[in-house]
Amino acid sequence: MSELVLTGGTVWTGDGFAEGDVEIAGGKIARVAATGSGRAAQRIDVSGLHVLPGAIDAHIHLGHGRDISRPRVPEDALTETGAAATGGVTCIIPYILSSEPYRPVFDELRLVTEAGARVDFSFHFVIATDTQMAEVAWLAEQGSPTAKLFMNIRGDEGARLGLPGTDDGFLFRLLETLREAGGMLCPHPENIEVAWVLRDRVTAADADGTGGLAAWNDTRPPFVEAEALSRASYFARIVGTPLHAVHTSSGEALAAAVLQREQGSDVSIETCIQYLTDDTESPIGATGKVNPPLRAPADRAALWEGIRRGQIDTIATDHIHRPASSKQGGIWTAQPGFPGLDTFLPALLTQARKEDVAVERMIPLVTRNPARRMGLAGKGELEPGFDADITVLDMGKAWTVEADKLASDAGYSIYQDRQMDVSVVHTLSRGRFALRDGSLSDDSRGHGSYVARKLR
Repeated sequence: MSELVLTGGTVWTGDGFAEGDVEIAGGKIARVAATGSGRAAQRIDVSGLHVLPGAIDAHIHLGHGRDISRPRVPEDALTETGAAATGGVTCIIPYILSSEPYRPVFDELRLVTEAGARVDFSFHFVIATDTQMAEVAWLAEQGSPTAKLFMNIRGDEGARLGLPGTDDGFLFRLLETLREAGGMLCPHPENIEVAWVLRDRVTAADADGTGGLAAWNDTRPPFVEAEALSRASYFARIVGTPLHAVHTSSGEALAAAVLQREQGSDVSIETCIQYLTDDTESPIGATGKVNPPLRAPADRAALWEGIRRGQIDTIATDHIHRPASSKQGGIWTAQPGFPGLDTFLPALLTQARKEDVAVERMIPLVTRNPARRMGLAGKGELEPGFDADITVLDMGKAWTVEADKLASDAGYSIYQDRQMDVSVVHTLSRGRFALRDGSLSDDSRGHGSYVARKLR
């Protein structure tokens, strides 16, 4: 007999929904059966609710205070994986950022994250030095085969993050190194030399930043993103390395990635929830400063059209949990990035309704697709033998976002005071409740484990 059955719900089948029961045993999906036929020691009635695989957020930053480079203490993982569970997310992949070698600190990173994590996790590593490049094969052996390169960090641009500048030669060599290691590149694509020229012009004309989000967009507009993404994807095709186009924010960048894919590049395309819900006309001010910037309404519409056409493969948050104080001082001085895990599935599915996009189209973009692209074996589907990573949603329960009720330690949300039309009722990580009846479970701390990944 199974340990737990979720009975009476509307269950995701892989391409749609059907009434049924989901049995769980040993942290795995044991069986998906007809309603009422599930047998288990514990029965949870989820009648009227939707049962789907837990969301996978393959793009977050797990930091410590204002430092977004890495978790330092278990509480860093505790709060942000609590935010993940609150938003229906059962696996995260944070980017680890440093100019120092990773091999000496890998075990420490894993252990400090496991000590606090409520849900499972893996790692991407930012590669910025030759010493780190020499570690890529070893990192892949440890189950972290995906690497990030900040293409926008040239000269002293990376000083605020403690990173040295790189160039296209470094990009090319990293692609070669990843190919040999069975890895994949996740580049941050911006032509920063052009952005510097535009920044100087825009700030000279608007020294006080009265242009807000539109002015920030003007300092690094869509063509800056599209050109860099085209370049990286083209080099990836020449070398023979897969590439994951992270936080695609504009219609131009989407078109560039699609064109490269049509020409033979192995490119998957990610966008983030904020580019689907907000744009330069949103009244959120410097709180919405992010890189790449929020774009014009036409870009937001282009991304939704990309979802309708099946061009976009995954959706993530690019969650950063710097405190609210990091947003002070106006558009030019506010730090880029903001939290998004707490509201991920509610915001995404609420907006999808407004865009008249079916939930059936959205679910693979946050479950099966990121699991397959990122090498998360046994996750992303409700199939026997897969991890019992499950999110249970009430698709008809409205609620209002209030910062003091969110789990992230950031203390704010770009969705403050907005109504969400979907709520997360339960989140299970490998069969254990991380969130039950909308509240975080006291015994979920430390249940999350590092997941070793292999791409091919």
